[in-house]
Amino acid sequence: QVQLVESGGGLVQPGGSLKLSCAATGTIGRIYAMGWYRQAPGNQRELVARITDGGSTNYLDSVKGRFTISRDNAKNTVDLQMNMLKPEDTAVYYCHAQHFGPYQTLWGQGTLVTVSS
Repeated sequence: QVQLVESGGGLVQPGGSLKLSCAATGTIGRIYAMGWYRQAPGNQRELVARITDGGSTNYLDSVKGRFTISRDNAKNTVDLQMNMLKPEDTAVYYCHAQHFGPYQTLWGQGTLVTVSS
């Protein structure tokens, strides 16, 4: 059983920075892609950033140039460095992974990011 354990999040002022981290634990096969989704109240969950085990990335347009996703394949961890945060970035952020061997779509428990003065 593979699980995702998140850390980071919290309250930050507009223009500030936060780093989210996520680690896969358990008996791990191949994790093809890892990433972060977010869900604000009243909104659908949306993909923020994603990275494959080959290093390919994609980002939500509104976070390009401000957020950076990185991954350590050996440690099965993924980080999201968030800079120049805006109030509209406020949401619960969820770590996500696509695992093979067996195939599983994995979600973390979610961590709240609040951007407010």
